[in-house]
Amino acid sequence: MKKFDVSLRVRYAETDQMGVVYHGNYAQYFEIGRVEWLRNQGVSYKWMEENGIMLPVVSLSMDYKKPARYDDLLTITTIFKKQSSVKIEFDYEIHNEKGELLTTGYSMLVFVDMKTGRPVAPPDYILDKLKNI
Repeated sequence: MKKFDVSLRVRYAETDQMGVVYHGNYAQYFEIGRVEWLRNQGVSYKWMEENGIMLPVVSLSMDYKKPARYDDLLTITTIFKKQSSVKIEFDYEIHNEKGELLTTGYSMLVFVDMKTGRPVAPPDYILDKLKNI
């Protein structure tokens, strides 16, 4: 599945003094989408870490279209873009319950060996999951 949707409701603590979602929280929303996208593919961050693989973000961008506000029900769409030798890339869209596009984003992550701190090819288990997308 190239796309995966997950919903969440904006909590009061995620908003700023203007009553809108603080811009820094969007990175966390993208992470929620990405983690759930991977889980839906049968891959968990916990499993990767237990097997010595980290997946740090090395590039992140966002484009804000409209504000999200307290108690809005958001849909985070995570879209698998591509996977290369050591990298995996995703696009994101966040919509409100009216279907309005609020934010778009992009992230690039690198598979890293936890012992050496060096980039590595994804384990075969993950490659098998990704090749069917």
